[in-house]
Amino acid sequence: MFKKDSTPSLADTKQSRPPWLLHAAASRSGILSLSKLWPWGVIDTRTQNTQEHELLAQGGITVVGSPITPNTETSAHSPVLAEIMDVDIDSHGNYIHTLVIRNGGKSVEAEAQPRHNLVMTHGYFTGVGFFYRNYYDLSQVEGWDIYSIDWLGMGRSSRPTYKGCRAEGEDKRVSHAEEFFVESLEEWRKRMGIEKMTLCGHSFGGYMNSVYALKYPQHVEKLVLVSPIGLPEAPPDLEERMRNGYSPSNSDKPKDGEPPAAPSKPSMQRVMLFRTAMSLWDRNYTPQWLVRSTGPFSRRLIDWYIGRFSLLTEEQRRGMAAYSHQIAMLPESSASALGDILRPGAFARRPLVGRLSAITVPTTFMYGSHDWVEHTGGLEVIRRIGGRVATHLYRVPNAGHNMHIDNPTVFNRFLVSEMKGVQV
Repeated sequence: MFKKDSTPSLADTKQSRPPWLLHAAASRSGILSLSKLWPWGVIDTRTQNTQEHELLAQGGITVVGSPITPNTETSAHSPVLAEIMDVDIDSHGNYIHTLVIRNGGKSVEAEAQPRHNLVMTHGYFTGVGFFYRNYYDLSQVEGWDIYSIDWLGMGRSSRPTYKGCRAEGEDKRVSHAEEFFVESLEEWRKRMGIEKMTLCGHSFGGYMNSVYALKYPQHVEKLVLVSPIGLPEAPPDLEERMRNGYSPSNSDKPKDGEPPAAPSKPSMQRVMLFRTAMSLWDRNYTPQWLVRSTGPFSRRLIDWYIGRFSLLTEEQRRGMAAYSHQIAMLPESSASALGDILRPGAFARRPLVGRLSAITVPTTFMYGSHDWVEHTGGLEVIRRIGGRVATHLYRVPNAGHNMHIDNPTVFNRFLVSEMKGVQV
C-alpha cells in the first residue's frame, strides 16, 4: 500500500508545499456554498506557517528556521526547539504533518542511545497546534523524544480524496475508515524509524490510537486515552429518541429513588432540527463543510467556537482562532470519516468498550472534571480488562473535554507521571 523509505531528516522532508487554493466548497448533493460564489482568497503556505508558529510560540516552542520566537519577557523558561516536517508516506504525494522535539528541545540532532517516544494525536477539528500548552513540560522529561502529528486528511497533512463505504453496509463503512487512519499512522511510524512508542490521543485521536494498539501492539509501550470518543454502547432507543427530538444521552431519566417525571414534548422545530442533523451526519457532512460554506463569515464561526475556551487569555484565543480557521478552510478530506465511525449522538458504530477488553498494552484514561465524554466508559473498560494489564484513570480538575488546554498544569503532570512510569 505504501512505499517504504529510510528515516527522514529535516533536509529530506518537505518544508513547504504549493499554496492551498481556497477552492469552492460546493455541497456533495447540490447545496451551493458561499465560497463558490465568492472565491475571495488563497491561504498560502507562509500564512499557515506563521499562524502555526505563532501559536506554538505562546507555549514556549521555537520552530527551527522560523523568525517567530516566544516572548522572553513573559516566559520564565528558555524556548524549546522543535522541527516541523511533512513526512511522505506513499508514492502518491501524501504526507503527515509532524512536530518533533528531541533532546529536551535543546537541539534537533537525534541522540545515539535508545530513547522513549511519545506520539501525540489530536482530536477532531484540531491539529498539532492544540497541544501548544503541553509540549514544553513534556519535552523536559529526560530520555524522551516528543512527536505530534496531524492525521492524514486533517490539520496540515495532505488532503487525499476520502471515499467512504456508506453504501456497502455498516461493518465495511467502519473498517474502511479505521484502516485509512491506522495504516497511515503505521506507515508514518516506519518512515520515522520508531520501533516502540507511547501513544497519547485526544478524543478522535484516542479512538484511532486504540484501534492501532489493538492491531499493532508490538509497537506500543503504553496507550494514553484522553477523553476518547466511541467507548460506550449506544442506548437501544438512540435513533428513536433523536428522531423525536430528545437528547441522545437519556439525561432526562430520573435518578434512583426518584419518581419518573413526565418528559416535556419537544417542539416541532426541535424535532425537525434533530432529524436534519441526523441526515447530514449520516451523509458525512462535517463542521468544516459548514465553516467553508459560510464564506466571508467563516472566521466569525471559528471565533465563536474558540471563545468557549474561557480560561484562555484574549491573545491565546486569537492565536487559536487564526490557526483553527486556516486548517478548517483547507479542502475537504478525511474529516468526513467521522460519520463512518460514529452514529448521531457521538456513539460509535463499533463501540470500543468490548474491543478494548482484549488490549495487551498498559492503558491509561484521562477525563476532565466536567467532560461531556463520561468517564464511566473508561471505568467499564478497566473493569472488563480485569487487571490483565496495568490500567489507570485520571480526572483533571477544572477542565472539560479539552483538558490539555483548560488545565495544562495538571494534565501535563499526569502525563509526565505516565511517561516516567514507562521508564521504570
